[in-house]
Amino acid sequence: MPTSAPSTHLGMPAPDFTLPSTAGTLVSLDDFAASRALLVAFICNHCPFVRHVETQLAAIARDYVDAGLGTVGISPNDVVSHPDDDMAHLQEQVRRAGFGFPYLRDESQDVTRAYGAACTPDLFLFDADRRLAYRGEMDGSRPGNDRPVTGEALRAAIEKVLAGEPVPPPHKPSIGCSIKWRGDG
Repeated sequence: MPTSAPSTHLGMPAPDFTLPSTAGTLVSLDDFAASRALLVAFICNHCPFVRHVETQLAAIARDYVDAGLGTVGISPNDVVSHPDDDMAHLQEQVRRAGFGFPYLRDESQDVTRAYGAACTPDLFLFDADRRLAYRGEMDGSRPGNDRPVTGEALRAAIEKVLAGEPVPPPHKPSIGCSIKWRGDG
């Protein structure tokens, strides 16, 4: 059953993180200090909602990197209950989707809790001061609804943030698979 992300207070500071990446390095929030905007995308390998948009997410990250957008993916799920979200499968997803951004694993799920992520995908866009400017859907496409994956809502939000402008409401919530918390079976 799809889960939607709850609203989050705009202006929330980006919680700090240092997590292992699919490339075998540790990546921190500070690694994006030079970025004029930062997209933190809670995603995973197994979720059909993520698979539906993953190549568009890769394209968006590529399209805006030269304009100053930093992008990081974080996989939050328990790999005991969902082994398709382990590091080896995330590395496969990087190749399949064409991710050119760091993809991290939050094994403790502490970072996921700090952000308040609820589903995959759950997209958090922060401004240059690392204040939350947008949390919402990529676009209106969902698996099976026959709407094209364009990334229009996320692209519009990124353009506003890079221009130093607020993202006007409404911020339609992300919809996807619920986070698979450790110990939930």
